[in-house]
Amino acid sequence: MTFKEKVNLLLTEALSEKQSLFLIDLTITDAFKVIVTLDDDNGVVLQDCIDISREIENNLDREEQDFSLEVASAGVSSPLKHIRQYKKNVGRTLIVKTNTENIEAELVEANDDFVILSWKAREPKKIGKGKETVQKTLEIPYGDIKEAIVTVTF
Repeated sequence: MTFKEKVNLLLTEALSEKQSLFLIDLTITDAFKVIVTLDDDNGVVLQDCIDISREIENNLDREEQDFSLEVASAGVSSPLKHIRQYKKNVGRTLIVKTNTENIEAELVEANDDFVILSWKAREPKKIGKGKETVQKTLEIPYGDIKEAIVTVTF
């Protein structure tokens, strides 16, 4: 079994013990730097990262392969990569980039096939001069989303 296969197996076992945690990314560089990025349905806490790190590190032999290990949560400005992340962020504001446009809108719904975004826009009145505020809603399949980032407001 290769080093990468061992790490992947240990990570899978560790995550199976914590059902709310899920893997965002696993990177193993040529210099054997292992970078694990996690997310959780309720937010990742430090203890989650410690537990996963210990589970991996305690079951690998540094005499066999020297490595470094970094376990972290997905950052606030990290793009959403998994459908589970979209579902977790319903009700929050996202900046969504597609092939044709960039939209800053509230994530109203996320299912297994698409997201529904809602936002207010200023458009010319149908009759007369000036503009009016209209509520817009758009359904976007995941395949059309190039990048989606949760916006943080203070």
